[in-house]
Amino acid sequence: MIRLGVNTVLFQNHDLDTAMSLIASVGYDGVELSAIKGMCEHLELDRWESQADAIRRSAERHKLLLLSMEVAALDPARLRPAFAAARALGIPVVNVGPGGKAGVEDDFHRQTELLARMADEAAAAGVTLCVKAHVGASIFNTETTLRAMDRIASSGFGIDMDPSHIFRAGENPEESLPRVLSRVRHIHIRDCKGRGPSPGAPRDQACGRGDIALFAYFRAMVEGGYDGPVCLEVIGAGSCDLTTRAIIAAESYGYMNACLKMLGAR
Repeated sequence: MIRLGVNTVLFQNHDLDTAMSLIASVGYDGVELSAIKGMCEHLELDRWESQADAIRRSAERHKLLLLSMEVAALDPARLRPAFAAARALGIPVVNVGPGGKAGVEDDFHRQTELLARMADEAAAAGVTLCVKAHVGASIFNTETTLRAMDRIASSGFGIDMDPSHIFRAGENPEESLPRVLSRVRHIHIRDCKGRGPSPGAPRDQACGRGDIALFAYFRAMVEGGYDGPVCLEVIGAGSCDLTTRAIIAAESYGYMNACLKMLGAR
């Protein structure tokens, strides 16, 4: 069964228990813990052991699964404690961006080599390291994603397929997803108006508000047999009031849940 979650970055500047309480009240199955340095660290990797019990208690109290963790930066010094934290907390997926610069071949080779090494370390810890195509980075579209898949054989490596980045690369995500689905282990999801480069204002990132054919994307997901986490990731909400953030989460859940019900997947 596809599980729906929210990346807690939506609730940056609020404590994790508040985020979990609101996410649970909307109806989500779980959360993606934000460990994004400089943006939102609901999980602080340099002191995760002191936070672990409180995170477990909060998740249990709100009946939420710990679906994934986002570290964002492809930095071994942060990924190693992230893998340890994920293993201890039972988090199956750690998500990163690829780094590097789009169109620079040396960057692509360097970053995929680093991904391969860190994926092996993830596998040893019993977790999966997922990377997503990212606007402006060394992996930025479906073709570079496929090249990375060809280069990285590790069982600890997976793709985090974010339709907004693929859409902003000028592609139709519902057509791109089947091409990479064999290695997809996580999906970040949001909508956006226009082809970017920005995903737009936080309210426009709510599923169903933008221009991405998200129902067709969900159909490709279901028809392809995907059964991993799908986590809403809305960025730039730091100045929004708590009510606005809760509305974004609720509106997106209603849209995604309805899509999946229509497709017989929930």
